[in-house]
Amino acid sequence: MSEERPTAGVVGVGSMGQHHARVYNELPGVDFGGVADADADRAADVATKYGTDAMDQTDLLERCDAVSIAVPTRYHYGVATEAIDRGVNVLVEKPFVSDLARGRELVEMARERDVALQVGHVERFNPAVRALSEIVADLDVIAVDVQRLGPPVDRDSKDGVVLDLMIHDIDVVLSTIGSTVERVSAMGTRDRNHVTAQLELADGVVADLTASRVTQEKVRRLAITAEECRVNVDYEAQSVQIHRHSVPEYYESDGDLRYRHESIIERPTIENGEPLRAELEAFVEAATTGSRPPVTGEDALAALDVARRIDDHATGEPPAIEN
Repeated sequence: MSEERPTAGVVGVGSMGQHHARVYNELPGVDFGGVADADADRAADVATKYGTDAMDQTDLLERCDAVSIAVPTRYHYGVATEAIDRGVNVLVEKPFVSDLARGRELVEMARERDVALQVGHVERFNPAVRALSEIVADLDVIAVDVQRLGPPVDRDSKDGVVLDLMIHDIDVVLSTIGSTVERVSAMGTRDRNHVTAQLELADGVVADLTASRVTQEKVRRLAITAEECRVNVDYEAQSVQIHRHSVPEYYESDGDLRYRHESIIERPTIENGEPLRAELEAFVEAATTGSRPPVTGEDALAALDVARRIDDHATGEPPAIEN
């Protein structure tokens, strides 16, 4: 693929795909080639809004060097297969695929055709998560605690809360700690809209993750407990706080002996930005230069495997992904 103005498109312009269209339209050095969607009217509306063309999926793949695939999960494999067969670089939204074996097939197909395959774990591109990765490199981590909570969503998702929401945090934990999961336990509600999971990683780190679509407060927080400190991340505010050990002391006040333990808090400077924009910039760079995508198919399969194990424990039966 030429390094001069790649042409990008979007297959599937529902709630997430529309944002991909918006960002591609804004990216400098990228020609926004068009959109495709099973709903022709929706495709036409999005194309008009962003000054591009609505077209058949096959025609779009003929025109584009790179595409985002934001269709329902059950269609990921088919659309990605057609794109890769045509030598088109692909960014597949999460969850990557419905079946791990088919995911491995896509990884191998992309390798054989020498095209970029990136998966849309967008939280990796959150400025606070990027800062966290640098901080954790110097820490002796003991435990991780993550909460991704919110009220019912206004979109139609047949994926349970683990595959819809928690999988983001599974990917962040695996990529940040750099370890594999040895043991999984989980509990969840019957409707699979609220799940709590516990992971034991190979290096001894333990992780507690909670995801909910029925909590009447939006929470997106991660905390890391290390020997040296505690690190708090707010995904929404894109902020990081580091609580360092402080020295407790007794002191005298008005003749009374008192105790104090002041907290030392560091607040690293975070350059805020839109994670999706950073994700698509990285995808276009990988597609243009042949560099390794920041979130590979192998990364996505590792997160999907853990998510399925959690869902299995939480529901007592294998998870169904939009069958």
